[in-house]
Amino acid sequence: MDLLSILGLLIGLAAIVGGNVLEGGHVSSLVQLTAFVIVGGGTLGAVMLQTPVATFLHALRILPWAFRPPPLDAEGIIAKVVSWSNVARKEGLLGLEGAAESEPDLFARKGLQLLVDGNEPETIRGVMEIELETLEARDMQGARVFESMGGYSPTIGIIGAVMGLIHVMQNLADPSRLGPGIATAFVATIYGVGFANLVFLPLANKLKSVARRRSRGREMVLDGIVAIAEGENPRNIEARLQGFLD
Repeated sequence: MDLLSILGLLIGLAAIVGGNVLEGGHVSSLVQLTAFVIVGGGTLGAVMLQTPVATFLHALRILPWAFRPPPLDAEGIIAKVVSWSNVARKEGLLGLEGAAESEPDLFARKGLQLLVDGNEPETIRGVMEIELETLEARDMQGARVFESMGGYSPTIGIIGAVMGLIHVMQNLADPSRLGPGIATAFVATIYGVGFANLVFLPLANKLKSVARRRSRGREMVLDGIVAIAEGENPRNIEARLQGFLD
């Protein structure tokens, strides 16, 4: 669990609500269903219009990463690669066939299979680099869905504000209906800007950082497998991969 993400979201919301209360306002004044529907629905609709289905669904799948990022055990990766290297030195590349079949990570499994098939190091690197770039690009595209929401949300909030003011202008003769219209106008702006800067843009940046970290782990696997293909000493491979550690 990423406590920093949860604390950041809670602190941001508490600051907005707390500041409103300190100024003498009421929490209920920030709760406007109409403004929420306009901003939330409008933002979602705009993003759905511009995003391919596969990318949108992937964005929903990786959303939990912001609060529960997938584990990356760099030391474990190094130990695994070194163990593969030891097997290759003792039994040859064909000895890694069992490791390839039992490896849960699809990226590493593909690299091991390329090793077992006897491909040249440069061929292995070329194939795995394309795979790495494809996986990273897919995760980045998913993160950009929320970045797009952060771009549309303030503008949709302004649309909500204008709609509220139009409603106010149409009811100038009825003072009892002016208050709700003005409230919707200003709260829609708060929702638009608030969602963008407290939720959508931070979410996008957090997901991008997780995607880069996952890509870094795959780079370790790639370098390790290529080094095995080149016949490097397991100790040299371990020292090489230690350079990836922060």
